[in-house]
Amino acid sequence: MPTPLEPGLYIVATPIGNLGDITPRAVEILRGVAAIACEDTRITGKLLHHLEIDARMIRYDDHASEATREHLLGLAAEQPLALVSDAGTPLISDPGFKLVREARGRGIAVTSLPGPSALVVALTLSGLPSDRFLFAGFLPNKAKARTDILAELASLKATLVFYETAPRLLDSLAAVAEVLPGREVAVARELTKKFEECRSGSPEELAAHYAAHPPKGEIVLLVGPPGEAPAPGEADVDALLRAALQTEKASQAAAQVAKATGLDRKALYARAMELK
Repeated sequence: MPTPLEPGLYIVATPIGNLGDITPRAVEILRGVAAIACEDTRITGKLLHHLEIDARMIRYDDHASEATREHLLGLAAEQPLALVSDAGTPLISDPGFKLVREARGRGIAVTSLPGPSALVVALTLSGLPSDRFLFAGFLPNKAKARTDILAELASLKATLVFYETAPRLLDSLAAVAEVLPGREVAVARELTKKFEECRSGSPEELAAHYAAHPPKGEIVLLVGPPGEAPAPGEADVDALLRAALQTEKASQAAAQVAKATGLDRKALYARAMELK
């Protein structure tokens, strides 16, 4: 017989498509809680029906009132309460941040179960650099706000990951082409489902494809990091050295240009002495 769960808030990740991806521990927690806070009782109800779990569900989404949150916090203080989203890991562009923050502030135990997350699945499928990445949620609806966000992130040397909807994909690809030209882009959709797809290329290539083949389903849009700047040519280096030599000694000028270009300081010093 399973050990009764301690009171507290249990954050439970649910499948993003394939129901087989739910973990045994997640099933155990969902069976053992007093209630489940969820975005949409119809969607969570289908999952619970599949798992043969009869549990009380309480709707909790982005529009939930403070009274609803207070009710959930009071429940979690005395009984085990699960928090799920429609798919994936709660709080990742899904409701739950305020609930978790308030629970921690009140000393209510919070336990998070690892599980499916569309951004991680997409990142590992894309072939884009994964050593550094930034998840930035959904891009704004309005064109100017969308380009402003992309411009803000343009210099970041990391793969950018966004969630996107099918109707907005072409607009977002156009914005990436405008603000981040030359970047490799990937579109991952229907992850873990029968028609899973991860297509990569330039934003223009992907826009042409999806204009001809309108996408369906949930989408993750990934943008590769900026490429390395080309090494400066001899004429560029000489120009930098001459400019520095107007106010600095050869050694200091060489040090300045070495820092700016990444070139060897000793070689730059020798060239600075020639120019001088």
